[in-house]
Amino acid sequence: MSGSDAAGDAAGDAGEAGELGDIFRRLIRNTGPISLAQFMGESNARYYAGRDPLGAAGDFVTAPEISQMFGELIGLWLADMWIRAGREEPVLYVELGPGRGTLARDALRAAGRYGLAPEVHLVEGSGALREVQEQAVPGAFWHADLAGVPQDAPMLLVANEFLDALPVRQLVRTQDGWRERMVGLEGDDFVFVAGRQPMDEAVPAEWRGAAVGTLLETSPASAAIAYEIAGRLAEQGGAALVIDYGHGEMRTGSTLQAVRAHAKVDPFAAPGAADLTAHVDFATLARIVQARGARHLGTVTQGEWLRALGIDARAQTLSARAPHYAQEIEAARHRLVDEAQMGRLFKVMGIAAPAWPDGAGFDAH
Repeated sequence: MSGSDAAGDAAGDAGEAGELGDIFRRLIRNTGPISLAQFMGESNARYYAGRDPLGAAGDFVTAPEISQMFGELIGLWLADMWIRAGREEPVLYVELGPGRGTLARDALRAAGRYGLAPEVHLVEGSGALREVQEQAVPGAFWHADLAGVPQDAPMLLVANEFLDALPVRQLVRTQDGWRERMVGLEGDDFVFVAGRQPMDEAVPAEWRGAAVGTLLETSPASAAIAYEIAGRLAEQGGAALVIDYGHGEMRTGSTLQAVRAHAKVDPFAAPGAADLTAHVDFATLARIVQARGARHLGTVTQGEWLRALGIDARAQTLSARAPHYAQEIEAARHRLVDEAQMGRLFKVMGIAAPAWPDGAGFDAH
């Protein structure tokens, strides 16, 4: 990208952010504070609509872009599940938010060595990313949401860093009880304010008596996706991997963050020009999965899951084949599995249809 191109893109981002920010300001001045979920949802819809945010020239890097080993091990896991479930045909590969299609390409290549050649369905709302995915995964079918994916075959589903970008709702304990944390204005600046509507009934019973100032974060959008995935697996058969950063039990406090040009920025600074995310509450997702009749195979850290799947041996094999890349391969492996990198914060959740087998990497859970 030339300097003039970069400057033009930056100016375009600033213009988009200013436009959306001005829309929010008019809305708040006319009708009062808006929910954080609305602010986050509309900001990310604008952010993803017309750009490829991945890679060194973008705003962030995901695991499939770090190393082919990540996608390959996912493909082997899916192939192993499919084989042990009876090799049913036809079978669908479904990915939510497939980025550049790198994970799908690597996973399908690895799975193909074991006879798994599924029909590919990608759930992607960004036109810019669909164009990139088409180059990586020719012959795929695209959908705006999971509802468009066929329901007449087992589904092998992957959602990597998808749920973290879905809108969250925050509830705060005030002197007057629980209230929703809203986005208001102080002059032209966006600020958090407590809503007027009592929200005690929306808070789990064990948290209702928490101290003033306690903040809880929930994601109805993520819960709805988990509900749909589990229901589809229970009816169609299949298995799923949900991979994201998050926590294994409900916690207090805000995890909202914004990333732009590989650095954290103020979530309110440039709505529509930065990626807004929050940690995934895997404990809540597990309860939803089980209530829908699907199997929660377990939720483990990304580091222990990748090690259980053989990433160390795979890295050694790749290094032996290409010694001049050995240092890069080891650096990528380290970034994916080390506890101080992605290994601990990122979790892997396994889900399966009732009659499908246990999954590798979750056996001890």
